[in-house]
Amino acid sequence: MKLKIANTFNNELPSDPIRENTRRKVFNATHSYVLPKVPSNPKLAHASKEMAQNLGISEEELQSEEFLNIFSGTKVYPKTKPYAMAYAGHQFGNWAGQLGDGRAINLFEIKHNDKRWALQLKGSGETPYSRQGDGLAVLRSSIREYLCSEAMHHLGIPTTRALSLMLSGDDVLRDMLYDGNADYEKGAIVCRVAPTFIRFGNFELFAARQDHINLKKITDYTIKYFFSSLGKPSKDTYIKFFSEVSQRTLEMIVHWQRVGFVHGVMNTDNMSILGLTIDYGPYGWLEGFDFGWTPNTTDRQNKRYRYGNQPNVGLWNLLQLANALYPLVEDAEPFENILNQFQKDFDDKSLDMMRSKLGLQLKDSEDSKLIERLEQCLLLTETDMTIFFRNLANCKKENSKNNLDSISEAFYKPEELKDVVIEQWQSWFNAYHQRLKIENLSDIERKEIMNAVNPKYVLRNYMAQLAIDDANKGDYNLVDELFQVLKKPYTEQPEFEKWFAKRPEWARHKVGCSMLSCSS
Repeated sequence: MKLKIANTFNNELPSDPIRENTRRKVFNATHSYVLPKVPSNPKLAHASKEMAQNLGISEEELQSEEFLNIFSGTKVYPKTKPYAMAYAGHQFGNWAGQLGDGRAINLFEIKHNDKRWALQLKGSGETPYSRQGDGLAVLRSSIREYLCSEAMHHLGIPTTRALSLMLSGDDVLRDMLYDGNADYEKGAIVCRVAPTFIRFGNFELFAARQDHINLKKITDYTIKYFFSSLGKPSKDTYIKFFSEVSQRTLEMIVHWQRVGFVHGVMNTDNMSILGLTIDYGPYGWLEGFDFGWTPNTTDRQNKRYRYGNQPNVGLWNLLQLANALYPLVEDAEPFENILNQFQKDFDDKSLDMMRSKLGLQLKDSEDSKLIERLEQCLLLTETDMTIFFRNLANCKKENSKNNLDSISEAFYKPEELKDVVIEQWQSWFNAYHQRLKIENLSDIERKEIMNAVNPKYVLRNYMAQLAIDDANKGDYNLVDELFQVLKKPYTEQPEFEKWFAKRPEWARHKVGCSMLSCSS
């Protein structure tokens, strides 16, 4: 297996001079060299042929012993030096100081077909940044990350990717809900892939320490390799850089809102500088439409990272990044202008996104009211977001008394559809049909447009949990089935119709299906 190694991060940026793998504060360095923990009995559970192809790895090589050794952490690829990144961050709104890659080890970078990829192993052992953790990951969380990162890519959402899912052969002790009931689970390792894993927190670390020399180094490096069109480093370039990161972050969150994805733990150390969805922990998709929902048990009281608050948190996180970059510019006004623009741009793009979900191509001044009334209807009784928007495309242009029939599958408690609820829905449908008259689209054309933005298949938590349950018994068929289904989320795929269904009642309060922690 000959990989096109093209390391830059650890070649061009300052490394930690201490080579012992002990937990500690690391200064004047962007990374620490560390070797992955050798697993006792690694086995390949699943691999992405598509991602392998992007990296120049053949299908035959995926099944090789060399692939197993390199991407389980058993062996280090020749002439490479694995490392863990140093970064800091705000967690749940509070400054947490130094964090870093506590259970991720970067292997190397590959450049293939003019695209740069960084590869890292998650769950491959402790690093200087592991704090109280063991640096390992369990099969449960690894399956969730592996399936979700690829599913998000096929939904058209900016994301890190996944190459492989390995069993380590080792048992890992985990307290799933932080309630004192720890138990052993199967250990696993995911190979994550992205152009870079640099986060907002990489910049915050040096800014907080007033280490402006290394702050400039990592900023210049990031611009050089990932924002090169902005030009050579200068104050003006740093402002353009922040503006570009702001736009990418905005677009990512608009996509999240479009499909009902809730990240669950939007700390600044979990915010990619490229605007990629990163760190799949206690995430979830909305089942019933609910602005106040979060899947993260750790956040249950304050619900900081709830679905409806994700845009606000994105803006708050960008403010922290602006504070970190400020020493390079020494002028607050341009940052403030960009942050103010974020709010306006988000409102505009969010409105356009909702128009697309309703099959509206033209803009009308009353659209925001129509959307607001729809959101009120969706909250009248528990209504499945994915099924509602997908089936709304079946609604005919001509008004009908049977409008609710087209979306009836979306209701969790159909017995609640009576009196005022029906009246309010019918009133909305009347307004929607009036609005459709402005459009120059046939029913077929509108359905096609709506189905291109409203997925039929998303990785509902109960689906992932079923795959996890089977995998814990050594059966990976369901992991593969979901992997295949989620490659074509906007396509009908009648052979997989069973996955186009509301969350089953047994999953409503089941751990892993409705309740998740950061250890997930």
